[in-house]
Amino acid sequence: MNSNRTYQLADSVVFQKTKEEFGGLSNMAAGYSLNINDVIIPTAEHLYQACRFPHSPELQLAIISEPSPMTAKKLGRQKIEMTRKDWDKIQFKVMKWVLEVKLSQNWESFGKLLRETGDKHIVELAPKNKIWGAAKDGSVLTGTNALGRLLMQLRETYVKPDHYQACVNPLEIEDFLLLGNPIGIVCNEEYESEIEWSLNRSILPTS
Repeated sequence: MNSNRTYQLADSVVFQKTKEEFGGLSNMAAGYSLNINDVIIPTAEHLYQACRFPHSPELQLAIISEPSPMTAKKLGRQKIEMTRKDWDKIQFKVMKWVLEVKLSQNWESFGKLLRETGDKHIVELAPKNKIWGAAKDGSVLTGTNALGRLLMQLRETYVKPDHYQACVNPLEIEDFLLLGNPIGIVCNEEYESEIEWSLNRSILPTS
């Protein structure tokens, strides 16, 4: 995914700050909490940063306990030397998984936001990080825009066809851990409750 893209501003949905119209597309956006192994994680950014450090459960706990996603990110940067050795090879896979979990567990709100982007390009405005986003130069946006491209994949794969992914499988990578435990299949709690209710209802006597 390390290749530059160029987008016309007029044909793009651009986000940067979380309070903007499409700010919920940002990993920093509040209101899209995630449940991994029965651990509630405030934002996608918290989870992504925690995934850097599978061999340091104490650091993972410190990251996901931070109230602010920006502070969680800074904490990860402060301990950058503890990052798993294969991070550069797997970081885009991890981000894709994080976003799939975000969509699965926030289908109504996050799915609605992605649907509202229509057929436009999704671009994160990030002049200082043109790997995950893109920089603006007049009416043109240039950068790798990895986050925007992954969001567009989600939109095309799940949102447009209304294909709800209730459960997300763990990544098939070594040491995919959270707080010392392997990350298992992640299912939406509401979905699990509906299945349990349906099963219980089906075995009730009809008379």
